[in-house]
Amino acid sequence: MAITELVLSELRTAASAAADKLATNIVGLDVGERLGITDAFLVCSAPSERQIGAIVDEVERQLKEQHDSSPLRREGRGSGTWVLLDYGHMVVHVQHEEERAVYGLDRLYADVAKVDLQLPAEQ
Repeated sequence: MAITELVLSELRTAASAAADKLATNIVGLDVGERLGITDAFLVCSAPSERQIGAIVDEVERQLKEQHDSSPLRREGRGSGTWVLLDYGHMVVHVQHEEERAVYGLDRLYADVAKVDLQLPAEQ
């Protein structure tokens, strides 16, 4: 089952917002069939807590402005090493580079389809 156009549009907006704040290794994953509780993940990395905060703020801002969408939950804002924004139909994971290597969401979901985020190749 492919993700809907609405989810795809919001996922691309979130990816673009993350890229605007220099997030690295930005990946969209179609996890709907595998999880059943959400349709897609956006996973990205940053080298510092400060940059993670900037990415999270920009993702929230752009999704609110462009889609009138706000997260249902925010997790990890205090830790600064892994922030999760749960929008219901998609979940945005902004991880410190070290956290991403340790927890390996990319490896856990290696069998799901990647989403074309339409970002420039250097992202």
